[in-house]
Amino acid sequence: MNMRVEKVIIMGAAGRDFHNFNVYFKGNERYIVVAFTATQIPDIEGRLYPAELAGSRYPQGIPIHSAEKIGKLIESNKVDLVAFSYSDVPHTEVMHKASMVTAAGADFIIVGANYTMLKSTKQVVSVCAVRTGCGKSQTSRKVVEILKSMGKSVVVVRHPMPYGDLTSQVVQRFSSYEDMEKHHCTLEEREEYEPHIHMGVVAYAGVDYEKILRQAETEADVIVWDGGNNDTPFYKPDLHIVLLDPHRPGHETAYHPGETNLLMADVAVINKVDSATPENIESVRKAIQTHNPTARIVLADSELLTDDPKLIKGKRVLVVEDGPTLTHGNMPYGAGVIAAKRHGAIELVDPRPFLQGSLKETFKTYPGIGRLLPAMGYGEQQIKDLEATINTTPCDLVLVATPVDLSRLLNIEHPHARIRYEYRDHGTPTLEEILKDKFA
Repeated sequence: MNMRVEKVIIMGAAGRDFHNFNVYFKGNERYIVVAFTATQIPDIEGRLYPAELAGSRYPQGIPIHSAEKIGKLIESNKVDLVAFSYSDVPHTEVMHKASMVTAAGADFIIVGANYTMLKSTKQVVSVCAVRTGCGKSQTSRKVVEILKSMGKSVVVVRHPMPYGDLTSQVVQRFSSYEDMEKHHCTLEEREEYEPHIHMGVVAYAGVDYEKILRQAETEADVIVWDGGNNDTPFYKPDLHIVLLDPHRPGHETAYHPGETNLLMADVAVINKVDSATPENIESVRKAIQTHNPTARIVLADSELLTDDPKLIKGKRVLVVEDGPTLTHGNMPYGAGVIAAKRHGAIELVDPRPFLQGSLKETFKTYPGIGRLLPAMGYGEQQIKDLEATINTTPCDLVLVATPVDLSRLLNIEHPHARIRYEYRDHGTPTLEEILKDKFA
């Protein structure tokens, strides 16, 4: 008896969707994927997932459409199944998508995390979160630092950001600033890779995470999975560290797949304790104890490092924060605002009257951003728009609170200072104690 082949659409945002295809759908003869849809990231629809990556069953490649077309795509392709495959989405929105899909006549699934986690021959530490902007990057750097101090060779594998030519992004290895130029990295990519390069650590990313894993295994004792958004890890972790944010209590169980991360966590890190209220910290602690009572709880500060605090006092400042944190992360402020208030700025300058180009659309899509400027840079034009917006906005000082040094990429005409943040333990157990317990 011949098995009926189901037609599938994968809903994504140029990352998890490609991984789910590669490891779950590509070689499965039960399914044929007729399209991807794309959202969250500007200008990633209208491409093809190329035949070179899609395999012999897809000689024309797989088209990538705007997520707004999902109903018409289901109808025109007689689709049987839609697989939801992107992250940092409110649970209610996921179910709204499910309602649209089922009303159009298809089934709706979320592929289980365990089906998509590849097994490594080396030890793996994953650093993930319940929301975008919890502090994964600084925690990943701290994990790397601790493991290196234990004599381990460490390679970082970063959650995908393949927003360009997919055929040239299959496996990307970053060990120098020149590598970022070679791979034509966006600002968002540079924010993630540059801090690891600065530490002398090799970072990998790309499209095919099986190939990436096998290459990374050749040069590491331990692989650190540096997660994106609030997504689950692509590799099966030996230690799963999950970040929680006491500035957003309640979000740990309200977003997909952040709640999944919380439920799977071996270690739950409550970050930003130094700038959160005791009531919010306790609320997050109770959520961990209720939903994952076996997780070890670590308290951490997000320590602000400022070039020169005296530059801020009495100034009208334009604060440039991490882009994804303000946009789909829905965070009302970040390290820049905290530093501005802590060091005596007299005003946060509103950039909205001076927005240039694509940033106008960003603020329409995310009206809650307010008097801050997200460091958007998903493409060359958007980086130019960011530069023009900064230089057009009248201010005494630009506070750059992004993981990458924007002054290396932009010509900032105003006086500017950089705000950085680093992981710091807030009591015991410490992250070092936990890593030594596991890997010493």
